[in-house]
Amino acid sequence: MAEAEPSDPAHAPGPRAAAAGGRESRPRPVTAPVRAIKRRLLGRPIPTALEKHERLGRATGLAVFASDALSSSAYATEEILFILVLAGATALHAAVPISLGIGLLLLVVVASYRQTILAYPSAGGAYIVSRENLGTYPSLVAGAALLTDYVLTVSVSVAAGIAAMTSALPALYPYRVELCVLGVVGIMLANLRGVRESGRVFAVPTYAFIASYVLMIGWGMVMWRQGSAAATPGVVAAAVPAATEPLTLFLVLRAFASGCVALTGIEAVSNGVPAFRPPEARHVRQVLVMLGAVLVSFFIGITVLAHVFGLVPAEQETINSQLARRVFGDRSLLYYVVQAMTMLILVLAANTSFADFPRLSSFMARDGFMPRQFASRGDRLAFSNGIVILAVLSATLLVVFRADTHALIPLYAVGVFVSFTLSQTGMVRHWFRDGGPRWRLRAALNGVGAAVTGVVTVIIGITKFTHGAWIVVLLIPVLVLVLRGIRRHYEDVARQLSLSLDAAPPDALPPPEHEVLVLVGDVHRGVLAALRYARAISPSVRGIYVDSHPEGRQRLEERWSKWAVGYPLAVLPSPYRSVVGPLLKYLDRLQREAPERLITIVVPEFVPARWWQQLLHNQTALLIKGALLFRPGVIIVNVPYHLGPPGEAGGVARPGA
Repeated sequence: MAEAEPSDPAHAPGPRAAAAGGRESRPRPVTAPVRAIKRRLLGRPIPTALEKHERLGRATGLAVFASDALSSSAYATEEILFILVLAGATALHAAVPISLGIGLLLLVVVASYRQTILAYPSAGGAYIVSRENLGTYPSLVAGAALLTDYVLTVSVSVAAGIAAMTSALPALYPYRVELCVLGVVGIMLANLRGVRESGRVFAVPTYAFIASYVLMIGWGMVMWRQGSAAATPGVVAAAVPAATEPLTLFLVLRAFASGCVALTGIEAVSNGVPAFRPPEARHVRQVLVMLGAVLVSFFIGITVLAHVFGLVPAEQETINSQLARRVFGDRSLLYYVVQAMTMLILVLAANTSFADFPRLSSFMARDGFMPRQFASRGDRLAFSNGIVILAVLSATLLVVFRADTHALIPLYAVGVFVSFTLSQTGMVRHWFRDGGPRWRLRAALNGVGAAVTGVVTVIIGITKFTHGAWIVVLLIPVLVLVLRGIRRHYEDVARQLSLSLDAAPPDALPPPEHEVLVLVGDVHRGVLAALRYARAISPSVRGIYVDSHPEGRQRLEERWSKWAVGYPLAVLPSPYRSVVGPLLKYLDRLQREAPERLITIVVPEFVPARWWQQLLHNQTALLIKGALLFRPGVIIVNVPYHLGPPGEAGGVARPGA
């Protein structure tokens, strides 16, 4: 039964022995080991009053919110070449003009989001802007697109980072999925420690990545100018595969759409405004400018050098790895430094999503479109629920797609460009509605951003639809329906629970007929404590025994008649050894006899002194509570009886709902 107690009376708990010095010996709480592990991993709780001290400056803000965008320079060029190489070696020259077009688009988006932050200094993400200017459904589309994009950002970034590692250490390639999951768990734990601590963790690798790439691109340009781009000793160039498709406009558009992953992460900076120190808006706008300058320089620089060195995508080595080999040499320490920094920034780029997914979820939860748990901060002032859910979803994607970057990226850019378009369209309406200094110029800038990103959204949707983008195109409207359903649920709950302010409260609520049923598996101290509690809340108390083992019934009835005098006992036969089924039938009969009767089910439970000892006992109580949770007119109360350490007798009973 629910108590999972031993049947031998000699082993039943007795009065608790007093410890030395007259103090009562208390069992160690079951949650103590879990709490100790949590404190060791995450640190001590931070009071709410210190929230402002946990915010970020420009240096750490760039590391936390810009690492995603910076990391895209490690694979955006490769994605362009990966498509162009289908048309053979002669098509690879198109990568440079494509990268220039994407660089111009990136500058337009950065300038547009600077205007967004100016208009919404508290938080200027696509969800907020769309909600304020376009309405509920456009904001839900933007929110669903961003949530999808953040999950994919983690998956793609971590997969690309591990790909950089396996390029330098091919022996690790068979373990790439396990390494990816391990990376996600590590970033999750770092973010659960809080925003400021995660910023400190990620600042060093972010700036080390910038320094190593400045050195690689700068030295590569020097080699190009000196005419030594094609002569690095010991480095064998990858073979160019035979053309399988003609170089058509559609193929160029596919390459352009693939390269647009370089823009992912821009939105995250505007969503993260509340995480910066005052003046928040000014700091975010400055970070956005720095991010745009570095990202454009890296992306175009790598693409130009890839063209100059004649690099070709390979199955088990990235373009950036090939470039570092050409620039620094096959066995150079600098090559391994670049690969290590690439791996770190790619894995840590997922931190941008871990910073923004929980924050966006909290915005939507406050509006009632996501479960309210997402709006709550954890011990370390981080949105812990959102962080954990993001880690689980991302790790699942990595396992399903076997950590294949090329399989994940077609799903990647659709959501972010949908949010770009909606955000900039909302800003155009904002300027026309609210005006302000130079509002026509600002509206024109956001209008250009909306038009350009809208065209790119269509291009990405068409060119990548059959390569996996259809999943995201289908998923976004499904998510919108789910989000709207959550809001309807909350509205329905509020309607049913609300009390009218106009109606006078009743003078006195009539006391209902109240019957208390105590579930019994055997007679021991825990059951007697539950009976005492039951008598305290109602004069009508009876025990309920589900007779799933007939050989124990006579013994139980004898013990009941001795220890539970005055309490009736109902025995429910269970020929199929089910505990829940006979109990539900009995409750059905009671509620049919008196529909207005209030029934309380008291479940005695004993709690061992050590947490691991709980695993040695059955969990029937949880099964019963789960089965009765959704039954109207029935209240469930558990009365835990806390056992002492081994060798002691007795315990303490405390009721709990």
